[in-house]
Amino acid sequence: MIAFAILLAAIHVAVIVRAILLEGREPLARTAWLLLLIGLPGIGTILYLFFGEPWISTAFRERARRAYKELLPFAPDHAGAPNDPTAAANAFRTCEAASHWLLATGNTASVATDSDGAIETIVADIDAARQTVHLSFYIWLNDHNGTKVVEAICRAARRGVKCRIVADAVGSRAMVRSHDWMRMREAGAKLCVSLKAPLGLGFLVGHRVDLRNHRKIVVVDGWITWCGSQNCADPAFLPKRKFAPWVDILIRYEGPVARQAELIFAAAWTTETGEDLREALSMGAPQPREGGFPALAVGTGPLSPRGTMTDIFVAVLASAQESVTITTPYFAPDPPLLAAIVAAARRGVEIRIVFPRRNDSRIVGAIGRAYYPTLAAAGVRIFEFRGGLLHAKTLVVDGSLGLVGSANMDRRSLDLNFENNALFCPVSKCIINNNALIKRDDSLR
Repeated sequence: MIAFAILLAAIHVAVIVRAILLEGREPLARTAWLLLLIGLPGIGTILYLFFGEPWISTAFRERARRAYKELLPFAPDHAGAPNDPTAAANAFRTCEAASHWLLATGNTASVATDSDGAIETIVADIDAARQTVHLSFYIWLNDHNGTKVVEAICRAARRGVKCRIVADAVGSRAMVRSHDWMRMREAGAKLCVSLKAPLGLGFLVGHRVDLRNHRKIVVVDGWITWCGSQNCADPAFLPKRKFAPWVDILIRYEGPVARQAELIFAAAWTTETGEDLREALSMGAPQPREGGFPALAVGTGPLSPRGTMTDIFVAVLASAQESVTITTPYFAPDPPLLAAIVAAARRGVEIRIVFPRRNDSRIVGAIGRAYYPTLAAAGVRIFEFRGGLLHAKTLVVDGSLGLVGSANMDRRSLDLNFENNALFCPVSKCIINNNALIKRDDSLR
């Protein structure tokens, strides 16, 4: 009994030392963990072991590192410079450092009219697929839109298209347990339940349960890709219907950036399934399109260097000369991101941030509103969208540089979730402007 008590005390002390010495941790977080560990020794130690760090097992990290490194030679080599290097070059360099590939020139894009229109066009792309369909969603519901995509994948798989499908184990738990999931498997699609939550002591060889695959990726035949905030679901979003409609954005790209998105998908697929996709990628990357624009797809997550997603947000904000428009449903920034927004406003950049009036997470909504006084004091104009739950994650700078994807400006996206985003310019060629998501002036107050 005494030996057991000594063991527990040793573990507790080791955890306290770890919490104090962990590299890169913010001072406030370090202090909060220290107070919890000292005040509630047993509970604090357990909570720290589960949630204190965004840890993933060494084996998983090594598989991911090896898979990504092996796929890098397949990145497109059509590199170029942004049209306005003084404004955008550093932002692109930050994304290049995070992805380990160069920005790709010669891309074209269009924005889906709405959530239903996005699904209809994705289904049309899948129906036209000849070789491959690679698809990954965080949330995939068995509703009208979700079922339409299931049926399109079944049709593609039956005609010989190689379909590789990823759904997050937690976000899409109803789908992966459903008959629709089995239908896709029976049709010939290869399926992956991403980041399965380890049970019991299984977490010791797995990962934190709350680390999720939050990405939304669709790549068809290697030259069409979709990137944005929308999950595979109806805008009514039945699990949280009282907040409907959910207002999202999905952008359809054609060109070399599609290969970059496919590499993000392929690296994650190989890590979790063990299937080597290098042969599938050897058919050649899509060629640049005449009159296209530069773009770069980048994946981030707990395997990235600490603060990578924050670095990207900050670099894009730092490029602003005149205006910034941000939409994000969840706002809980770390100090560097908040400081970048405030600094841009103080130097005279007109900043507008649009939040949803009603948030599906009361806690996160309250945290976001707690920042309103700080933002307003710096000169940031704050709007609340009343036409549903504004779920789009967009950052538009000077009407010419855009960052759109799955990442929110909150701690989950900054530190815990696997995310995918695309940085591109000029925005005008992608038919995006500062009011792209706001269809009625009376939606904002």
